[in-house]
Amino acid sequence: MANTDITSKTMDGMGPHGTKVGLLRVLGPAHVWALGVGIVLVGEYMGWNFAVGKGGAYAALIACWFAGILYSCVAMIDSEVTSTVAAAGGQYTQAKHIVGPLMAFNVGLYLVFAYTMLEAGNAITLGYLISVAADMTGATEPLDQRPFIILAIMFLAWLNYRGVLATLTFNLIITAFAFCAILVLFFASAPWSEGSMLAHGELMSGQAALPYGWLGVLAAMHFGLWFYLGIEGTTQAAEEVRSPARALPFGTLAGIMTLLIAATLTWYICVGYLPWEYLGDGVNGAVAPLFSAAQMTGSDALIIILGFGTLFATLASANGCINDASRAWFSMGRDHYLPQWFGAVHPQYRTPYRSIIFLVPIALIFALGAPLDQVITFSILSGLLGYTFMPINVILFRRKWPLDTIKRGYEHPFHPIPAILLIALCSVTYFAVFLGYGTQLIAMVSFYIVVSLWFHFWRYRFVKRADQFTMPWPKPRGY
Repeated sequence: MANTDITSKTMDGMGPHGTKVGLLRVLGPAHVWALGVGIVLVGEYMGWNFAVGKGGAYAALIACWFAGILYSCVAMIDSEVTSTVAAAGGQYTQAKHIVGPLMAFNVGLYLVFAYTMLEAGNAITLGYLISVAADMTGATEPLDQRPFIILAIMFLAWLNYRGVLATLTFNLIITAFAFCAILVLFFASAPWSEGSMLAHGELMSGQAALPYGWLGVLAAMHFGLWFYLGIEGTTQAAEEVRSPARALPFGTLAGIMTLLIAATLTWYICVGYLPWEYLGDGVNGAVAPLFSAAQMTGSDALIIILGFGTLFATLASANGCINDASRAWFSMGRDHYLPQWFGAVHPQYRTPYRSIIFLVPIALIFALGAPLDQVITFSILSGLLGYTFMPINVILFRRKWPLDTIKRGYEHPFHPIPAILLIALCSVTYFAVFLGYGTQLIAMVSFYIVVSLWFHFWRYRFVKRADQFTMPWPKPRGY
């Protein structure tokens, strides 16, 4: 009987004497950078170009820069709060400590769905790439993409199951290659040379600049977020980095700077090679715009490099999404917001293995059965709802625990200006999404309202609020 109890505890992530088996602290700043940039960089390789279809080439650039401001605010706020509240779950854990259980439950769901839908979008793109490669080699019949979508998600889930260090080291290598591929295409295009093939003057003149006027600029904000969506995922590594106070701010802020460079270069290259009508049609046109731009150069070497860059970007993003979604789901299970069964840690690999396995079929359902733009919109809206919470979170954080009361790993500057900018830009983006996907916006908000009611009236009874406040902080000011 005793042996049975020990085995049961071990399989639930417990040691033989009831001691908890936690997540391993093995990651450094480079792994945090790879997690954040790895999740997001695929946004340069696909998806952002829907913004061109919404408002034209210049509208996409304006949306890119305004979205860059939005995500810079996200990165600064996240760096301060997460370097102080260093636990798995990221923004969910922040909400749990600073705001309250209902907010935490919703933020946890936003994170899980944002990353799981992004993972599904990556798998769709990977299937497309493989089918294009088959066509280029002379295949006479269209290739069935579904087996490759399934294999990719299953392989990355297995990699995450086996350990976080190997997972994010893999991400670091392929993310660095994907970023360097964008630089290679830019320098190979030689925009400073008179013989450059880039044709901005011809492709962006007249109607191509702003075909739908300033309303198109507003509409483009919807997919402008795709350039950076997921950088906040660095916070999910808070419980697995060796030095949260150093690694999280450094990795996150270095990540957003990397993405600002990559996003601007991506826009510049693609609008110089591809007509806006083709570039903006991400279903029948440029599904992978950087790869399409490489094809326009006629260079086999560039086509191969950008082909692998697109492939590696999708793999890195899907890999990071599995990591982040499972940490958020695991944290909610550990805190009884979900069944505690999900809060188990593998006794050997020290990963949240049940959460990893549980989320695989959800990603497969959307990857195999939903259009790419719908999957992207689902991910964007879930992320946007999470960003809307952040200004409230950081204002309450500063009010309850001023700068001189607790030690912070990073203090974001100009408070509360980033919070005000963030809520303003989120409001604009909600309206932009409503212009094109109003039905989906209403459906998603309704879904989150329903699950909030479920949590309030049923699940909240299992939450032990006092046990969750794990930070050694003084009582909040005013209490």
